[in-house]
Amino acid sequence: MKIRQLILGFLTLLVILFFVPSLLESRSQPQIQSRLELYQTNLLLHAGEWQGEIGSDSSSKSAREALIGAQPVKTAQKQYMEARKEAQTNLEKAIAQLKQYQNLEATPSPAAEPPLTVTANPDRSDYPSQQPLRESIDGLESLINELDLDIGILQARQGEVEAALKTWQSVSDRPSAKIGQAAEAKTATVLIGLWSNPPRILPDAEPTIQKYLDGWFRDRGLSQLYNLQQRSTALVKLQSTEQEIAQQAVVKLAIVAALPTLGFLIGVALLILLVAQRLIRKENSLLAQNENVSWSTPWDAETIWQVFIVGFFGMQLLISAVFIPLAFKLLNLTPAAFDVRSKAIYVLTTYMLVALGGVLVLYFSVKSFLPLPEGWFRFDLFGKWFLWGLGGYFVALPLVIVVSLINQEIWKGEGGSNPLLSLALESKDGVALAIFFFTAAIAAPLFEEFLFRGFLLPSLTRYMPVWGATIASSLLFAVAHLSLSEVLPLTTLGIVLAVVYTRSRNLLAPMLLHSLWNSGTLLSLFILGSGST
Repeated sequence: MKIRQLILGFLTLLVILFFVPSLLESRSQPQIQSRLELYQTNLLLHAGEWQGEIGSDSSSKSAREALIGAQPVKTAQKQYMEARKEAQTNLEKAIAQLKQYQNLEATPSPAAEPPLTVTANPDRSDYPSQQPLRESIDGLESLINELDLDIGILQARQGEVEAALKTWQSVSDRPSAKIGQAAEAKTATVLIGLWSNPPRILPDAEPTIQKYLDGWFRDRGLSQLYNLQQRSTALVKLQSTEQEIAQQAVVKLAIVAALPTLGFLIGVALLILLVAQRLIRKENSLLAQNENVSWSTPWDAETIWQVFIVGFFGMQLLISAVFIPLAFKLLNLTPAAFDVRSKAIYVLTTYMLVALGGVLVLYFSVKSFLPLPEGWFRFDLFGKWFLWGLGGYFVALPLVIVVSLINQEIWKGEGGSNPLLSLALESKDGVALAIFFFTAAIAAPLFEEFLFRGFLLPSLTRYMPVWGATIASSLLFAVAHLSLSEVLPLTTLGIVLAVVYTRSRNLLAPMLLHSLWNSGTLLSLFILGSGST
């Protein structure tokens, strides 16, 4: 065996030891999809408070019900109850898994102390291998408390005051709220006082509501407080502000609901048209174009292996686990203390370093084969790449949406998501959002399409047919994102990207599709995130 192969084998082992645990750890992490549904529900609640009309007088009621629904509060309560049930199920799974780890790591000695309980252990230094799972449990407990606070307000809004008081009391009595989430227990006590008979107004009720409740739920708490205090001026100001937010929410709901629906319908129509054309015109159809035409690949599997182990996974390992931590240590920086703008710059810098390293490894790996055969890394500004990219985007919409719905049933809210999505969802900083947009909508499509569709897909056609290379490259593309719940949807998206590239033979086409996809995702995140304020 050559020294090069030994080195690649060693690096492969390192990559497996580093990335496989990260992929498996995502199983216990929540998906962002569940949060997105709640953010959209919050927009619905804001819009439900609007006292204006939608459309003409004759159609305003039906248009309003189509957009907001006849009973938005009841609909929201159902959504929150489902999210609460899902979080409770995931919490029970995580606790059971942690107990298994504790039993495995417990010392088999009669004098050994019993394992610590899950929620009553403030010292996180023991069982270091369990740290991610403990953090997941803490996050789920906090989420359940927050959901119960909101569910209680939804119940009170519908006149179910006794049920609301019991819901809030459960938060106040919960050990996790007393130990790890004291603010939630305090908020529950404030809400119990406001809706009790007779009411009890705590001295810090207003700042507690302002600080620990969001959006529509904060407004309901403040409205109840101002009514009890008979502060008519503050109440009128609150109602005026709420009407402005409600009108904006109606517009945001229309965008969030209408654009994907329109894109979905266009995509379904295109799919039907393409399949029909394939059946009728056969080898002369668009889908049959270059369908079985492989690339002439001058390098072997070892070069492919080298590019991905060293240039993609290896560079991520080197940058994220060695270079960046060393730079932070030398500069005395603490990433945990970064604000959202600093985090955005950190994400972009890390990605650009990985991309630069990956492209350099790719270049030196194929340098000896230059000039490359015709068709490699082809960029044709005057081709039909725009139509292929735009059409591919619309076709991908219904396919990925359907697969995502099935995927939700499989993972039940678990499986993790790209952390960039969470940062973008919660960001209210314009500069940070611009940096996130550049990272996801420009940098990522350029680098990932260059590597996965430009290099990997054509290289694999040396060993398998085009359709096989399409599936294999798409699966690796999905797994590389290190979120189990995203494997099926991203594989589906990867297949569409691959089909667009193999048929168009122009890298600009999948780059455009990828950019449109990420841009649409970020736009939805921005709209939904802004609706929670």
